[in-house]
Order: sequence, then structure tokens, then C-alpha cells
Amino acid sequence: MKAAVFYGPNQLLKIEEVKTPAPERGEILVKVAACGVCHTDLHYIDHGVPTFKKPPMILGHECSGTVAQLGEGVDSFKKGDKVLLPAVLTCGVCDFCRTGRENICEKMVMFGNHVDGAYAEYVIAPAKDVFTLPDEIPLEEGSIIADAISTPFHAVKNRGEVRPGDTVVVFGCGGIGVNIVQVAAAAGGTVIAVDISEAKLEWARKLGATHTVNPSKVEKLGKEIKKLTGGGADVAFEAIGKPETIQSAFGTLRKGGRLVVVGYSAEDIKLSAARIMFFEMEVVGSLGCRPVDYPRLIEMVRVGKIKVAELVTHKLPLSEINEALDMLRRGDESVLRSVVVP
Repeated sequence: MKAAVFYGPNQLLKIEEVKTPAPERGEILVKVAACGVCHTDLHYIDHGVPTFKKPPMILGHECSGTVAQLGEGVDSFKKGDKVLLPAVLTCGVCDFCRTGRENICEKMVMFGNHVDGAYAEYVIAPAKDVFTLPDEIPLEEGSIIADAISTPFHAVKNRGEVRPGDTVVVFGCGGIGVNIVQVAAAAGGTVIAVDISEAKLEWARKLGATHTVNPSKVEKLGKEIKKLTGGGADVAFEAIGKPETIQSAFGTLRKGGRLVVVGYSAEDIKLSAARIMFFEMEVVGSLGCRPVDYPRLIEMVRVGKIKVAELVTHKLPLSEINEALDMLRRGDESVLRSVVVP
């Protein structure tokens, strides 16, 4: 099979012929329909964040496809079934899994990090972790559910605990942030989107933001948000991963507000301990999505409460994976979400 192979930081992925894997007991071989192109991959390629599996390996963790072959003992699928692979696999037996925190499983395995991922024609997956995609969800565009939709869903529903009527501010309207906007709006929140890109703010408006703010066009961002919310937001999401925007997001909250950090940063941040204590503020992190949430999320996509097809603005062949990554690096405003189609 053809695959885009990662050999180490600061190198292009190489399109090569590699051996097609064979499913072992309890596994399925999936013919990849599409794999989303994610900033996480740039952390490995550009920023030197190590993968658990040492290179060479195959990246890609946002995958949909069809069942090509069944391993021994698998009777929950048949060849040709349309499936979605979650970005992270869980053990199901550690303390975190047994108490409903599967997304921070002690033995978690991530495609394109711990094991070979889906920038390839085929990928192996444990059958127990795979979800069926209904016919109403387009197979290629549906791939982004695995991360670009599921991560925001967990952030909004489980970590942000957004309720109908809550005021919500979202910092960063890229592939993750703009979906925090649409999931928060679907949950009944009144959403304010913050970004320096007018194109991304336009997407946020299309997906449910009632107000948008460009920080470069206002004198004091915190003051502007508090004016729009009548004193501050109930919940703020940071989906960029910069200390300064995490601090800015915290500064937009009302008393008793909750900050949800979704963006990744290796740097420390500085927040007022006095304000956290005296005003009973909450600061929480959010990682991935629990397996138990996928069926509800897939159903919301199926009935149109959450959009996916509109978000995939670019489809590229596997041979153009490096160009897809370059578009992500450049912050190309014409790109909301790209997928590679082997």
C-alpha cells in the first residue's frame, strides 16, 4: 500500500510503498476513505514533539473508511461497512476508564503517535473501538468527526458544561475553535467568537456565533466582551494554545466563570490565584473525547444539528500531503479543514 511516512522532525513526509498490515484477532483492516489534516501533526513535524512510536511511522489520526478485512473473532462488522475511527483508543480497564474518564486513559493509544495512523491506503484498528457511520453522513467529510468535531463536543458538553442560556466566548476559530462555536450554539449557548481573521469570523457566524470580535479592531478586548455579555462570559474556551490568549480568555469571565483550555502549549501561563479563589473561578483542561460520547455525536451529525460536509474546504490526494500541511502552516484563510483522500 501507499503511505506518507514520517522519518523525523523538520522533514517532508515521504510517499512510499509499505507492507499492507494484516488484522490480528479482534482487529479490522480499514480501507481509508479520508484522513483529516491536523495541527497535531505539525507538532511532530515542525516543533520536535516526540511520537511514542519512534520513526519511521505513519501519521494521521482523523480517519473514516470501509471495512476491508476482519480479524479472527470479529463479528460486529462485515466487509464494506462504513466506519469512523476515534483518534484515541482506550484500554477500558484502568481507573480512569472505569470511572468515565476514558479520554485520559492510563494506557491510551493514539493513531499516528503510538501506532501507525491513516495517512495511508489502509490502517489497522481494534474492532471494539470502531463506530459505524450511517449512510446520511458523507464518508470522506465524516472523517473529521474523529477529532475536529469530537474534541469540541467533549470540551463543550463535559468540560465546559455549557447549558442553554449560557454566554460563551471562543478564542480562536480554526478547525477546532469554529466547531466549539457550533457545538456550543447547538447546546443552547449564546456564543461570541474571537479571532484576528475576518474569514474565520465569518465561518463562526455561519456556524452559530451571535457576535464576533476581532481583537485587532478593538481597544480593550476584555472590556468589549464584558459589554457584550453584561459583565462577562459564563464559559470561555481557548483553542489556540498561546499563554497570552489563555490569559485573555480568563479575563473575559464573570465571577464564578469557567475557563476551558483546549489549545496545546508547552509554555507556562500566569493567572491570578486571588481571582480564582475569591471569585470561585474554574480553570479546566480538555483532551479529546470519551468513546461513550461518539454515538450521540454521530447522531447529531446525522440529523444535521452539527455540520461536517460544509467544513471540509479542501480534499487532496495522499501524494499532496505535504502541500496540505503547508496550507495549515501558512494559515491559509481559504482552508477551514483539509482531508487527504488516498
